[in-house]
Amino acid sequence: MTATPEHHLPELLHPWHTQTFQETLTHLQSDAEQGLSSAAVAQRLAYYGNNELQEGKPRSRWQILLEQFSNIMLLMLIGVALVSGGLDFWALQSGEVDQDFPFKDTLAILLIVLLNGILGYIQEVRAQKAIAALKKLASPQVRVLRDGQWQEIPSEQVVPGDILTVEAGVQLAADGQLIETANLQVREGALTGEAEAVKKRTTAPLELDTPLGDRLNMVFAGTEVLQGRAKLVVTATGMITELGKIAALLQSVEDEPTPLQKRMTQLGNVLVTGSLILVALVISFGLIQAGNLDRMRELVEVSLSMAVAVVPEGLPAVITVTLALGTQRMVKRQALIRKLPAVETLGSVNTICSDKTGTLTQNKMVVQEVQTQGGEFRVTGEGYSPVGEFWAGEDAITTSDYPELQALLVAVVLCNDAVLQGDPSQSPAAGWSILGDPTEGALLTLGAKAGLYQELLAEQFIRVGELPFSSERKRMTVFCEHRHYEGATSLFSKGSPELILARCTAYQLGNDTHPLTPEQRHAILNWNNQMAARGLRVLGVAYKAIESPLESEIEEDIEQEMVWLGLVGMMDAPRPEAKDAVERSQAAGIRTVMITGDHQLTAQAIAQQLGIAQEKSRTLTGQELEKLSQLDLELAVDEVAVYARVTPEHKLRIVQALQKRGKFVAMTGDGVNDAPALKQADIGIAMGLTGTDVSREASDMILLDDNFATIVAAAEEGRVIYTNIRRFIKYILGSNVGEVITIASAPIIGLGGVPLTPLQILWMNLVTDGLPALALALEPADPNVMKRPPFSPNESIFARGLGSYIVRIGLIFALFSITLMVGAYTLEQGTDHSENWKTMVFTTLCLAQMGHAIAARSFNRLTLEMNPFSNPALLWAVLGTTALQLMLIYVPFLRHFFGTQILSTEELLICIGFSSLMFVWVEGEKLFIRWFGKGVNLEG
Repeated sequence: MTATPEHHLPELLHPWHTQTFQETLTHLQSDAEQGLSSAAVAQRLAYYGNNELQEGKPRSRWQILLEQFSNIMLLMLIGVALVSGGLDFWALQSGEVDQDFPFKDTLAILLIVLLNGILGYIQEVRAQKAIAALKKLASPQVRVLRDGQWQEIPSEQVVPGDILTVEAGVQLAADGQLIETANLQVREGALTGEAEAVKKRTTAPLELDTPLGDRLNMVFAGTEVLQGRAKLVVTATGMITELGKIAALLQSVEDEPTPLQKRMTQLGNVLVTGSLILVALVISFGLIQAGNLDRMRELVEVSLSMAVAVVPEGLPAVITVTLALGTQRMVKRQALIRKLPAVETLGSVNTICSDKTGTLTQNKMVVQEVQTQGGEFRVTGEGYSPVGEFWAGEDAITTSDYPELQALLVAVVLCNDAVLQGDPSQSPAAGWSILGDPTEGALLTLGAKAGLYQELLAEQFIRVGELPFSSERKRMTVFCEHRHYEGATSLFSKGSPELILARCTAYQLGNDTHPLTPEQRHAILNWNNQMAARGLRVLGVAYKAIESPLESEIEEDIEQEMVWLGLVGMMDAPRPEAKDAVERSQAAGIRTVMITGDHQLTAQAIAQQLGIAQEKSRTLTGQELEKLSQLDLELAVDEVAVYARVTPEHKLRIVQALQKRGKFVAMTGDGVNDAPALKQADIGIAMGLTGTDVSREASDMILLDDNFATIVAAAEEGRVIYTNIRRFIKYILGSNVGEVITIASAPIIGLGGVPLTPLQILWMNLVTDGLPALALALEPADPNVMKRPPFSPNESIFARGLGSYIVRIGLIFALFSITLMVGAYTLEQGTDHSENWKTMVFTTLCLAQMGHAIAARSFNRLTLEMNPFSNPALLWAVLGTTALQLMLIYVPFLRHFFGTQILSTEELLICIGFSSLMFVWVEGEKLFIRWFGKGVNLEG
């Protein structure tokens, strides 16, 4: 009977896996044979809404653009531009301003503000698209039973209680409980993190705390049917599906500013506050000195120049270009950066939360051990390539010399549904892949290493029957006739060692069979436990010679009195380079934590092999973690090296707990389930080869090779970039402080006029400071960069002596400039060159920065001790900037636009002499620190 509309719609937040599908149908007021009625569907659509994921309200592009101009330094520049424009307008009315270039200072400042705003806007418009990527996982059309008729509808119209059918190749559009199945296998890796396909079935009710990956009677939205078909009842749609819960988690995670963004905010606050205080002091002192308001305009002009001088206008552009160049270098090391600030942020990482499968391991099951009654055999080789050797102790062996081993290899190749793809005649070491289950693929590779390819055995055996694997049986059995011996048939079985062994009464040793004794059974089970404890996935293998059965006679009762062949242990082997990468990260003070959906023993074994965990290191499973409060988890995270069988919520909690403990976390992931944790982490790292669109969109960085070693290489690059950012910040701000003090001193010591105009200061900050600063960003890495702990992401930009260096160098800049300014002003008063002192101060400050740039390459080493060609960009920047500065003096148009004067040869030589003192001073500081003090390594 067709279900009818309900007055009371069913509650959907229900543990469906804990009940039978009949109980679920009753709860959802649905019918497995008729489906829902049209009226019921309409009512449920109105109540539950469409079956789609909902996005949070995104910021508009106008909002993003306007937010760029909320930066405190840009706001101050806007204020300076408006005041400067007002003064120019006033002067224009009185005829005091050069009519050729009115408002040039105002326009130049506003242009810089606009360019900086556009740079920030371009970075931020790369908005998160994770929810849009999640939506793509929904199947566009579904086959649904309604009013007793099967029909195809858009997936958005599916409602709880609908009856659906699915088959191989279909992506599930909603969560549901299975009613009927036929050899159903579903890939849930994107949701659970597990690599292997899950064999689904209708089953008895499961325990309430059954992990998501073990709910065999349920299927979930966003997963893919690999094999078989099924009929199911929809239990959840839209945002209440497991996929929807992840979308909600993703939206709940707020974007945090990166360390670099925090430091730049702090820098802006310090500079603007200091500038305003200095402006107030200069105006107040000037007015008190004058005793009236006659000098007010002069003092305001001085203040405008100071305000422009204090803001490093070129710094945002230099940082952006530096980060962009860093992304290019990282791409060469197989790391693609999605968000520019993440380049520098990598250098602060002190904890890497890494997935296991494919990142630390090869994502290929490989047989490592075989145990027979004749002995224990070790197997070498990587991946699915049939290249490797069998070893007994210290000796390589030929499998044909061990009949029981040879029989086991024949059994695992024949009792197999996978296909090993490749051509042994072409390149036996490469180009091999598996079509089918990875576990069965590992067994085919094992046989091929002994020369037992499927094609070869197919010439001797033909399969005539099968008892397939199921979760209840936990074994697979095939029946094969011998092509060359009429009537000779063998049964080959593989599966759970305990269950296979229980059905065996004999074992093979050599070419003979012997009865199994209780002691031998106990020894076999003990070997099984030891192999499992090493993290191996263990299978038992047996065979039996039988009479050729009719298909109707193939029943489970025939799997008795078998002959035991042995145990096969396999593992998704660690990447060869992963161990070195873990050791390198540990030397750099970076801790690696494994977070995986895989089983506990397997995770522990891999972690121990790689050095992530020790034998006694603590491991937490998802079920154990579920019982911990967030406070208890925070207390535990410092001790736990491995988390196994975790859910999306668990991953997010782990990252949050580590961050609460002051850790700066990089999190890797490839599945939809990883997206919230990727977004929450300080650096989210997605897999480029196996990752989903969702994980990539939620990440800051994508590994193009899915390799853990690439993360460590990226962290090294991040450290180099942060060191270079500090290097050019000390260079730029030292000059700015010198400019501010020089400008402020002019009215205080009674000189007439402002020594530097806003336009000249912009030129210094953008060109004569900017180009060498950009070259300093290309300084090569220090050889010890990965032999020290990461610096705290919360440290000030002025930490470790940088602030004192900037103030000290700024004072020296000002001292040299003021000395020159006073001398030149005094000598030239009453001459035709009475304005040349301003150009001399301008030129001296610009040229002094060239010497400062060369000396700033290292805080500890003298310039003579360094290879001048290790950073050729700096040499070109110094030469080019010097030439541009001279053009401002001697090219008429530029001289007229920038308000400079022609300098005589004697005046120019005086400027060069004073400017060279800056280089001498910085080099002298290095010698003084080397001889008399320990010093502070600004570049560490």
